[in-house]
Amino acid sequence: MSNIQKLHHRLTEHGVIQQQAAGTIPAPVDNREPLTVGLVQINNSFSGQNYLPYAAGLLQTYVQTHAKHPGRYTFRLPIYSRIPVKQAVEQLLGADVIGFSTYVWNVRISLEIARQIKQARPETLIVFGGPQVPDRAEQFLRANPFVDFAVHGEGEPIFLGILENFPSRTWEGVPSISYLRGDGTFTHNLRAERLKDISVIPSPYLGKVFEPLMQANPQEKWLILWETNRGCPFACTFCDWGSAVAAKVSQFEMDRLLREVDWFARNKVEFIFCCDANYGMLSRDLDITQYVADTKQKLGYPKALSVQNTKNGTERAYKVQKLLSDAGLNKGVAISLQSVDPETLKAIKRQNISTDSYQELQRRFTRDRVETYSDLILGLPGETYESFADGVSRVIDNGQHNRIQFNNLSILPNAEMGDPEYQKKYGMEIIESAIINIHGSLAESQEEISEMQQLVVATASMPREDWVRTRTFCWMTAFLHFDKVLQIPLIVLHETCGVSYREMFEAFLDDHAGRFPIISEIKRFFVEKACDIQNGGPEYCHSAKWLDIYWPADEYILIKLCVENKLAGFYREAETLLAEFLKSRFLQLPPKLLNESIELNRNLIKFPFQTENLEFETSYTIWEFYRSVLVGDAIQLEERVRINRIDRTKIVYRSWEDWYREVIWYGNKKGAYLYGNDSVDRELAGHY
Repeated sequence: MSNIQKLHHRLTEHGVIQQQAAGTIPAPVDNREPLTVGLVQINNSFSGQNYLPYAAGLLQTYVQTHAKHPGRYTFRLPIYSRIPVKQAVEQLLGADVIGFSTYVWNVRISLEIARQIKQARPETLIVFGGPQVPDRAEQFLRANPFVDFAVHGEGEPIFLGILENFPSRTWEGVPSISYLRGDGTFTHNLRAERLKDISVIPSPYLGKVFEPLMQANPQEKWLILWETNRGCPFACTFCDWGSAVAAKVSQFEMDRLLREVDWFARNKVEFIFCCDANYGMLSRDLDITQYVADTKQKLGYPKALSVQNTKNGTERAYKVQKLLSDAGLNKGVAISLQSVDPETLKAIKRQNISTDSYQELQRRFTRDRVETYSDLILGLPGETYESFADGVSRVIDNGQHNRIQFNNLSILPNAEMGDPEYQKKYGMEIIESAIINIHGSLAESQEEISEMQQLVVATASMPREDWVRTRTFCWMTAFLHFDKVLQIPLIVLHETCGVSYREMFEAFLDDHAGRFPIISEIKRFFVEKACDIQNGGPEYCHSAKWLDIYWPADEYILIKLCVENKLAGFYREAETLLAEFLKSRFLQLPPKLLNESIELNRNLIKFPFQTENLEFETSYTIWEFYRSVLVGDAIQLEERVRINRIDRTKIVYRSWEDWYREVIWYGNKKGAYLYGNDSVDRELAGHY
């Protein structure tokens, strides 16, 4: 029996393709009647580029492959980006069935498009699927009566079942759907099993589904969503991925994947986002990565492959990420810790995911000069201020000096955390907040339909005031350490005096810091912003003057200090504060070391309008020592005069706007805030 025959048998068995049964299902009308189908998968744009609507493509190619009479269906070009609602409605009007693929970034605009279509043409069948459709769908359907069906789980066979049963309007045998009957009663058909053989889903890329869309939009520079497998064996409670399936990983055929890579290269695709939950988990993932790397070397495309690393750091995961880095296919390896507190990991069902493996990966990548960044989530159940601050300190001490991304916890409807009982158990306080993209424009946030998220702003273990304190700690950490404002002296103090990073960050936040006007201004700004978020304000700080975009609070305050000419004053205050901090702990640095570490850091910060290189003398090998710590191979700090030749002219930022964009914005994940430096002995300096 062929795969298609097996699939047809399975769909018939589950009632997805209806069989006429005497006395139960009315005889359908001619199911060869032409049917016009519309598809909507609205993705965010990035730097003017858009993703091909992969989910919509899967639905279309599945129908065209497995329908009884494929010629019956005519597909409109899909809606793939945020366009005015009126324009989207005009493009879709006249379609008999319209399927919407929804997630947190597009559900509200999708609902408004659907509402207006239903109002204009009530006979149109509206189908909603995707992760944003709640498993418990009655409230969703009653709140949005223009939605005819909510589809749960894998949508390809279910959408086909709806289309095949459209003429008869008999839905009892179509699994995995929820709907309201004509009398208003809610119906939820039993869930279908996951597809055991996902190879029955044809590739929309190889099936030429996207060619008409690409031809109709020659101006687009397409981004790609790509699956090599489906499924996730983990059940993290904040995630709707493992919570939805928590099951065996199913794989697409290797030949298909390699041919898709060829298709990406032929079409000059630069960026691929791999949707796999645990890339690097399977032995073949290294072979896939090697093929992508070889294709890039041979044809120049694709230029980047972004993957979500497997949860448990195996040797294979290391090799995959190292290969991606060596081939220039990634800009940094994500180390998705989320938390390092054992109680929190237990509460969010990540206790079977080894944080030791993550930390070992980080150490190995550091030694190999591969940039990494770590993810931590603020406000997870069971996390306290103390455990979070200690965790941050541990992660940095383990070698993460490039970037920690401090993400606020938001609730997804089909994650276990979306269950009201779960929220009650952990005392989660949730507010609705507009979704604002980091470095997004004001125009994006003021679109006619704003998308919203459910943001956690307090828990039983982290009350409101502690959440503000923790959020403030995150921004101060980012400002001082990851924006490189004081990273050199902080590392010197940690390594030579043994003080924890947490203690040093908190020194800038405690009551004694109130004697320093600029440091107090920074703290006050962070606290007020955290309180604003708790009250429903945006997560980021907008500035009309500074590129008219939204900045993270730490970057915003760094820009503010620079443009207001307060950075030098901040360094003077910081030196006094750190000297008092050491004295309070009966610690003493060698003469000049603190001052020279701070001055070296200040002179290395990239700044606009610099047209001359700088030489700066230190009494110690501060630069060499600092760099050795960054790469995980610390050397001895020596008392030896060094001339630091700071290269400020290789790239000159000739306007504030260039500096905002190229240093603060583009340097975010790379941490590229410092000039280059050649440190040489004083005797040798004169020979250059």
